Formats: sequence, structure tokens, C-alpha cells
Amino acid sequence: MAVAGDPVRPAIPSAADADRRAARLEVLLGDPYAPDNPHGLTALFEADARGRPPERTELLLERFGLSAECVPVADGGRLTRADLLARVLRPVFRRDVALGTAVGTAPVLAAGPVWAAGSTHRRAQTAALLLGGGRVGLVPHGHGQTAGTTPGGITARPAPGDGLLLGGRAEAAPDAIGARLYVVQARTGPARSPHSHTAVLLDGDRLPPLAVRETGRAAAPGRLRAPRAEIELHEHAVPHDAVLGPVGEGVPLALRTQQVGHALVPALLVAAADTALRSAVRAAGGGASPARPHRRLAGVFADILACDSFADVALRALSLLPAQAQVPAAAVHYLVPALLRENLEALACVLGARRHDRGSAHHGALGRLMRALPLAASGPARTGAAAGQAVIAPHLRPLAEHSWFAEPEPPLTLFRGGADLPVLDFASLAAAGRGDVLAASLCGSAARFAEVRGVGGHTAVLAELVQSLVTELHALRARCRALPGPGDGPLPVAAVCALVDRYALVLAAAAVLGVWESQDGADPFLAAPAWPVLALSRIARRLGAPVPPLPDGVEELVHRELVRRCHEHLSYDLDATELAP
Repeated sequence: MAVAGDPVRPAIPSAADADRRAARLEVLLGDPYAPDNPHGLTALFEADARGRPPERTELLLERFGLSAECVPVADGGRLTRADLLARVLRPVFRRDVALGTAVGTAPVLAAGPVWAAGSTHRRAQTAALLLGGGRVGLVPHGHGQTAGTTPGGITARPAPGDGLLLGGRAEAAPDAIGARLYVVQARTGPARSPHSHTAVLLDGDRLPPLAVRETGRAAAPGRLRAPRAEIELHEHAVPHDAVLGPVGEGVPLALRTQQVGHALVPALLVAAADTALRSAVRAAGGGASPARPHRRLAGVFADILACDSFADVALRALSLLPAQAQVPAAAVHYLVPALLRENLEALACVLGARRHDRGSAHHGALGRLMRALPLAASGPARTGAAAGQAVIAPHLRPLAEHSWFAEPEPPLTLFRGGADLPVLDFASLAAAGRGDVLAASLCGSAARFAEVRGVGGHTAVLAELVQSLVTELHALRARCRALPGPGDGPLPVAAVCALVDRYALVLAAAAVLGVWESQDGADPFLAAPAWPVLALSRIARRLGAPVPPLPDGVEELVHRELVRRCHEHLSYDLDATELAP
């Protein structure tokens, strides 16, 4: 009960609020296939050809207040949970990955260290900048140095009296040009120490002229040719409260906050793949008759649902299990873009050479996404899948020794999309995640399916697939236990890369099972076993695991839903969101 004198706290936006904002943005952006829509694919293709951002769409997003989605609710914005942020940003990513990255994910990823470790003043400063339409640039540690840079990039040492003195030169992320605040990882310790860097928030208005400058353009087509930037400082003083977290904790801080991007970006690339699949279905004449399913399109749809399941579980873990979210997020970052790329190549076989035809919104969308996906998936530091591998690899042996087949299942709310979750707290994210919630979930699913392996039909096939996946996890445990431990020498790179690949596929399968088992029947298609049977069979084949014969009609059922959603303008993700006609 509130009493006189209590501060009035603003109401926290709910999941329903996020859904309403996403629906409103979808309507404002309009039909992406309408040739006269200034925010449609045709207009975006023209912006690509000019090498310029789509100004009218940028203005629409500014008036919509999209920047508020990237600022935590405690700091005056609307960001409560990463999974809800993904819902609001998906209408943009369905149309333009480059634009969505610039106005959606880049601000969240760059400002993450501020939300996790910034002082009250620095959080307020950053929030005011973003809410006013400004940008935060990122200078990550270990980013590739340009010719002539100092070996350590930006370095910092104590300033007389207080604060730090920064000097050196380093390459910045593409969003640095035009930014007014910069999150810089400055070296303050030995180069190979885990405490080698410190995160610092630089005020762009206090930097000398030309401290941040463009040095060229990335080798990519159209608007994907993001500017390359570098920052150069000479004895630049920053106050003590500009330091984000303790001195020497910059790398752990980056590892903690990058989890959000590791899960968020792939979830949004699923939305972009939605458009590519829809374009292929429409270009193929509406997907053909449901009685004559196109096996390739049905398989792509099943994989998109699997990717969405995996990404959504990782996003929800950030709020629900922040101390255990690092490995699932890294696995999503590693695997989902690769699966989407594989499926885009399958769609390219459907469309043939016309996939590069920018004169057709249906055909050109696929080629455009195939060009955009690698850069978007690599993140602001352009590290790509290697970043996911680097996070997962050191966890493999500890997980095999202490977690797999030994932990209780996670709460069902991890998988149930409509369930309430705590507000995302960047400061609670752990740099060394404990346990393996998805492996534990897989073991729980296996125990339940063991009781129905002989009943026949879809359920029996699911039970066989689950058993194949558990057998794979047993094999992974044996191989990961044999890896060198701390102090025993370096990890064998080729072997570890193969283990990471197989492990990520097992986690994706566990997410599919968890999402399917959590269904309440509100969506009959998602509650039915056809899509998890097809999705898990495709994952098992990638692993080389045994795959039982699929029941008759599985691909037909998935294809029928594919065609229905196309005709009824519903998204191809777990939410089946209503799209602009």
C-alpha cells in the first residue's frame, strides 16, 4: 500500500503493451510488397541502389519513438525484457536488416555496459541521448587494428588527482561515426590478462576535433558498406565516474552484456528470414496446393520455427535465469545465423537466378537478405560465430563433468511465450554462466518420452528422435571430459569447433522440445507434433544421428500451415503475428 511521501513509480509496460506497439509499427510500415509503399521493399531496394538510408522510413521510426525501446524502463524508456524488445523490432527487420541494426540492435549493444555498470549520472546521460535520437558508439577490445595503430589500441593510466588519461588509436565499430557518446574498452593491464581492459564512457562533445574519423568503407554492396571508423586520443582526461565498473573489469563486463546481443540479433534475423520464405512462397504462386507440398519449403519453415524456439528461449533466460544465460545465448549466436544461411540457400534453389532481381519485391528480398545476413550476424565487433565458439569452448569440460545428466529441469516459464518474466537486469547477467538449463530440459523430456516409445505415430517418432539426441549428449559428455583442463595446455581447436557445433545443435533440439511441451493448445498447429517431428529430424540428420521414418503426412501438415499463414498474412515464427496485408 502506498503512503504519503512515497515516490510514484511509472507503470512497467507489459507484454501486451509490447505486442500493441509491434502491431502498430507493422501497420505504419505497411505492405512490404506494395510497389507504391514508401517503406516497402521496392523503396528499400532503391535506397540500396543509392547507397543511402531510407530517410522517410527513418523519420517514421523516429516519430514512432523506436529509440525508447532501447532504453530500460528504469531510465525513462520502454525496455523491460529482451524477448519483448525483439517483438517490437521484428517489423523493421522483416523489411530491412541494415536499418533494423542501425536503429534497433546497435543502440542496445553499445549502451549495454552503461546499463550494467554506469553511475546514475552516466545512465541518465546515455538515456537522454538515445531518447533524443542520438547514438552511442562502441570501441570494443581486441577489435582488428588498422595499419599504424599502437599494439594495444586505446590505453589508459591514472590521471593526476582523479580519473584516467586515455591515449592511442583503435578501430571503432561502424556506429561510431556521428555518435555523441562512446563506450571504449581501454587497456589498463597486461595484454593477455583477463583483467587487461577497463570500460570507459567518453563524451563526444569533449573530444578534440577529428578524434573520431572515417577511414573507408566495408567491402559490401549498397548500404551494407558501413563506414569504417577509428578513434585517436592523446592524453585525454576522463573523470572517475566515466569508468564503467571496476578498473580491469572491462572484458568480463563485455562478456556479460554481449549476451543480450548474442540472443537478440539472431531472433531478429529470424524475422528477416520470414520475409525471404514468404517471398519464395508468393513467387512460387502461393506455395502451390496444400495437397502437393513442396518439401523444401516445409523444411525451411520447420527450421525457422526451430531457430525461433532456440532464440526465444535464450532471450527469456536473460530475464528468468541471468546467471545461466551466457551459454545458451552464445549457442544461439553461433548456430542460428548458420542455419538461416543454409535455408536461404535452399530458398535460392526455389527461386533460381531471379533471386537477385531487384525489380521484383518477391524475388529480390532473398538475394538482399543473403548479402545482409553475414554482416548483421557478426555483431558490432565483427567477430561472427567465433565469438560464440570462444564463449562455449571453455565451458564444455565443466558442463560435461558437473552439469549434464545431473541438474533439475528449468521452470516451464522458460519456454512458455505468454508467461510473465522479471524485468531484464543487465547488472545481473553473469560472465561465467553456471549450469546447463537446456541439457537438463532435454533429459527431462527424454524421461517423459521413454514411457511412450511403443505407442506408434508421431509420438513414437518423437520419442525415437529424443533418444537419439540424448545418446548424442552422452557421447558429447565422454568427448568433452577428455578435453584438457585448466593448466593442461591449449584446447585442440579443430576438435573443439566440432564439439561446439554438435553441442549447439543438441541445445537447439532441446529448445524445440521445451517449446512444444509447453504449448497450451491455443494454437492447434504448434500444439500438434508435426512441426517438432520435422524440425528434430532435420537437426538429427545434421548430427548424423539415427532418424526413424517420418509418419505419413508430416511434411504435408507443415506445408499446409505454411500456405495458410501466407494467405492469412501471419508471420512464420512462433507468434504467428498478423502482418500488414
